[in-house]
Amino acid sequence: MDYDPTRPKWQQIAEVLRERIDSGTYPPHHKFSEVQLESEFDVARVTVRKAIKALREEGRVVTSHGMGSFVADTDSRK
Repeated sequence: MDYDPTRPKWQQIAEVLRERIDSGTYPPHHKFSEVQLESEFDVARVTVRKAIKALREEGRVVTSHGMGSFVADTDSRK
C-alpha cells in the first residue's frame, strides 16, 4: 500500500478496512487477525490496533476480551 505521508497510517488503514466491511468483503462476525493485517500493511501492531479502535468507536467492530475483534452485526450498527 502506498501511504499518504501527510496522514497517519492508522487512518488510512481504517479507511481500507471500512471499505472492506461496507462492501461485504469482511462480513458480520469476520475476525480480524492483527498479525495478518500487520503483515499485509507492513506496519507495527500498534498501528493496526489504532485502526481497529477507530472502527470500534464507529460501531463497525466489536472486541471481546480474550476472543479478538470482529465485524459487528449489521443490525447493531444501525
